[in-house]
Amino acid sequence: MMMSKCSWAVSSQLEEHYHDHEWGVTVHDDRLLFEFLSLEGAQAGLSWSIILRKREAYRMAFDNFDPHVVALYDDTKLTALLANSGIVRNRLKIHSVVNNAKAFIAVQNEFGSFDSYIWGFVDGVTVQNSWANSTEVPASNEASLLMSKDLKKRGFKFVGSVICYAFMQATGMVNDHTVDCFRHSELIDEG
Repeated sequence: MMMSKCSWAVSSQLEEHYHDHEWGVTVHDDRLLFEFLSLEGAQAGLSWSIILRKREAYRMAFDNFDPHVVALYDDTKLTALLANSGIVRNRLKIHSVVNNAKAFIAVQNEFGSFDSYIWGFVDGVTVQNSWANSTEVPASNEASLLMSKDLKKRGFKFVGSVICYAFMQATGMVNDHTVDCFRHSELIDEG
């Protein structure tokens, strides 16, 4: 018997694997949080499946999303990134990752970790939603609006409220699996 899943997760094997093993799982590792923040920004205006297909190329191109390495990128590295066909070659998006690495490190220095800072928007606890179907899932919420505003104030780019909400979904800050999806209750139990 096949387990029920969120409707978006059955479009491809890659999306299904991401849904079953990553999406909505709580993330407290700063490097992985930086990766998700960067990938969600890269996804702006595109489908998530495109970014998932390019994820390994992104990891290679951006030194496994080590913010301390990315923050030091120079013009030569940026030129190489713009020529890299494995990633989305959008100048503003590429430059935003380097910019965000610097802002990310500033947050780490202020709060001890990016994790401590970002999870403060949900009081350190996953918001457990109970959507009957995917059409009920919002594109943003109050926390993502506040997060977006504060990240922008701190100099981050490509962090609008919709991107922030997608980041929250990806990193388990909200559980937006539909109630009929087998992952919904699993993630509640894991939390």
